Amino acid sequence: MQPMTPQAFVRAFVAFLLGVVVGTIGTVVHRAVTPWGVVAAIGLVLATAVTMRAWAGWPAFVGVAGGVFLAVMVLTQTGPGGDVLVPSGDNVNDVWLGGVWLGGSMGALVLAALAPRRWFSDAPRSAPVPPSSVVPPDQP
Repeated sequence: MQPMTPQAFVRAFVAFLLGVVVGTIGTVVHRAVTPWGVVAAIGLVLATAVTMRAWAGWPAFVGVAGGVFLAVMVLTQTGPGGDVLVPSGDNVNDVWLGGVWLGGSMGALVLAALAPRRWFSDAPRSAPVPPSSVVPPDQP
């Protein structure tokens, strides 16, 4: 577990701001080119979450996840003029893309959280044992 130093708080805050930017870009772009816009937006969320976890560990990951979640949930709401970025009306194609974006962005965050710790470790791996040094059991 990493100690919560002032530097860790700053990194978590920077990651939060980056998460807000990524969530905003993904929400705006996910309907741009069907279906590649939503695929690119989910890929952006996954790449950002993995990068933040590798850069500064769990505090930064929590920051980026909170930023993405906040941006996506706020931009899902109906705007003051009635505009909607993630529609849920009668058009099946728009509802499908919106559902994939909402579920996919949260799924990408879960995938980044469940990635093995050893992927993000700077510790050197132990050398594998060469096969010739293994002594076979005595054969009767």
